[in-house]
Order: sequence, then C-alpha cells, then structure tokens
Amino acid sequence: MNIYPKLKGQSALVTGANSGIGKAVAIALANEGANVVVNYVTHPEAADDVVSEIKNNNGNAIAIKADVSKETEVQLMFQKMFETYGTIDILVNNAGIQKDSAFENMTLADWQLVININLTGQFLCAREAVKEFLRRGIVKERSCAAGKIICMSSVHQVIPWAGHVNYATSKGGIELMMKSLAQELAPKKIRVNAIGPGAIQTPINTSAWSTPDALNKLLTLIPYGRIGQPEDIGKVAVWLASDESDYLNGTTVFADGGMLLYPGFSTNG
Repeated sequence: MNIYPKLKGQSALVTGANSGIGKAVAIALANEGANVVVNYVTHPEAADDVVSEIKNNNGNAIAIKADVSKETEVQLMFQKMFETYGTIDILVNNAGIQKDSAFENMTLADWQLVININLTGQFLCAREAVKEFLRRGIVKERSCAAGKIICMSSVHQVIPWAGHVNYATSKGGIELMMKSLAQELAPKKIRVNAIGPGAIQTPINTSAWSTPDALNKLLTLIPYGRIGQPEDIGKVAVWLASDESDYLNGTTVFADGGMLLYPGFSTNG
C-alpha cells in the first residue's frame, strides 16, 4: 500500500472484479487506501484470490456475489457493502461481457444479455450508489465530492465494430448515460466519468493477442506499439477516483495507445 494513499478511508465497489480490468482496478484502489468490494458472479475462487492479494498488501477487501443485471441482487450487494464498510464513496461500473456474432445471426437473447449486463447493470449500480451519496453528502476528510462514479466503457463507444453490434451499442449507451448523469448530479457534487480502454490484454479478448500473428495484426491498430495491460486502466481509475481529478466531470478518458487516432490514415494524408 502507498504510504501517502490518495483514497484513504474511502470505500469502493468494483463490479466484475475477479479478473482482467476489474481485478487490476480493485487492487489499484486498495493500494491507495480504499476499502474495496470485489464483485463477481462466477468463479468465487478468483474473487477470493483478489481479496487475498489485497489483504496480503495490507489493504482491506471483501468479495460479494451479485449479477449486476438483477435489481434485487444489486440492492442486496449494496446492503452487504454498507454492513461492512458503512457507505460507498467510489463506484467503478466495470462488469461487462461480449456475445459476438454476425448481425443476421444475433439472437434476441444474445442482444439482451449484453445490454442487460453492460448497460442496465451500470444503471442499477449507479442508482444505488447515488442514493447513498445523496443521503450522506460530502465528507471533507475523505473527498471534495459527495461521490465518484467511473463507468467502464470502450473505444467502441466511438468506433463502430462489425460483428459486435450488441457490445458497441452497449458502450455507446454508456457514454450518454454517463454524460446525462454527470449533468444531473454535478450540482450535488457527484462526479461521473468514464474510462474508454482500447485493446487490453485480458481474458475477454484472448483470441486477439494469444498468437504472434494475432498480436501483430492487433498492433497495426495501436500507434503506440504495445497492447495495454489491466494495470494501465487501474492507474486511470485511481486518478479519476481521487481529488486530483476533482474538476473532471462528464468526460471519457481514453486509454488506448492511440487507437482513436485512426492509424489506417497515417499513410494516406
């Protein structure tokens, strides 16, 4: 743990935190002094491993199972969090899935599954967090803001993605949900921002980097010349959750190695 923690005394909930980006974010927040809830829906042993890693580094964490697309499970998760940590200061809406197919073959079930977890799940968690932020108000010893919400989005809130229409649609929805929440809640000193990762080396996209040929093809889309690591996103999350970014509201921070620079045009000027 950092000897000068940026998030000392604050409590954070990270959804989908038993692997990949969520795991890295949970560990990064804990390393800066936050009490962290590691949310998961499958693989409890992986969630327990994240909690153990945090505790072994002198941090505080618990694991709570909840399907973020289910209202009652989300509400129960927040109740359990409050029983342990008393309140919430930081919500990282990270849980998300892909269920890819050509559009003409996409089933309604696959469409709804992705939208329900990626978008509706963020709505349900944000609503519960906002209720607590408004009830508690600002605690100046902990933060300038009454609460911070970080929505995990993607470069695909901007870049269309053929074969992934449900996923890209969910991320586009996250952008305007985030902006609308930020506009509505800013007068109440609640900050809402997003992170837009590019290609990050996680289990959700193993096929894109697991072979040399696949990785080399992927790197043609990344001007900076490397695939992102989950820890890259953890660092951005810490900054957005801290008072260092207090004047940032309604903004997506893209961590993508330059993918949004449209590198295909670099030789066609």
